[in-house]
Amino acid sequence: MTVSNEISETRPLPAGHYHSTGAIRSEWIKLRTVRSTMWTLGALIFVTIGIGVLVTHADASNWAHLSLADRLQFDPTNDSLAGLAVGQLAIGVLGILVITAEHGTGSIRATLSAVPNRPLVLGAKAVVFGLVALIVGEAVCVVSFLAGQAMISGKAPQATLGQPGVARAVLLAGVFVALIGLVALGIGTIIRHTAGGIATYVAAVFIVPLVINAFPASIRTAVEKFLPLDVGRSMGAVHPVTNALSPWASLGLLCGYAVVLLAVGCWLLVRRDA
Repeated sequence: MTVSNEISETRPLPAGHYHSTGAIRSEWIKLRTVRSTMWTLGALIFVTIGIGVLVTHADASNWAHLSLADRLQFDPTNDSLAGLAVGQLAIGVLGILVITAEHGTGSIRATLSAVPNRPLVLGAKAVVFGLVALIVGEAVCVVSFLAGQAMISGKAPQATLGQPGVARAVLLAGVFVALIGLVALGIGTIIRHTAGGIATYVAAVFIVPLVINAFPASIRTAVEKFLPLDVGRSMGAVHPVTNALSPWASLGLLCGYAVVLLAVGCWLLVRRDA
């Protein structure tokens, strides 16, 4: 007993069963084997493409009645990507569930037992979810763009990927999907509760812009450009969006949001009990 006790007192605790590759593989298995992933990604695909087709069809049908000013501002690329304004809700819900589902079931304890390095756990989740969101987002944006231009064909001027700014807009729209999902992952990591995380995300993305609209024009003009809705609209536009940051500045801002929220979430994940 004496020898056994001495060994147990001097032997270091195991560092966990997973290194970075193992943690990433584990998170990939979790993400692809839960039904919420398929449902939310399916909703993202359906809503983004569906709304994009409806918006482009409506604008193409009204082309003959548009004023000269409206025709000069017509952006068929941005119209075909209009569904992202709603589709971001689906990817946001998935981003929150990536972390809060484990807190809800208590399985986060098993995860942290296998990988005691908590920043590594969150980093693996961010890498896996971010890559999936980026791949799906780019695919959805390309399909939505092509479907929207098909609806416009013969009725109004249509865009092609070879035109200046079009490929950039479609590409950044897909990046927007991934980044707004990582913003949601950061929110979920901070709050640790599914309902609270979704409520916070919806408030930040959809409710705050409605509240801002009630303020005087000077305040509204100063604030709107920093909100996720306007950031996404700018990233997916070919023509400059009124009272919005440039596409690349919007990209940098959204990256900043994601990094800050994930950093705060990581700090809290390390400090708090599971």
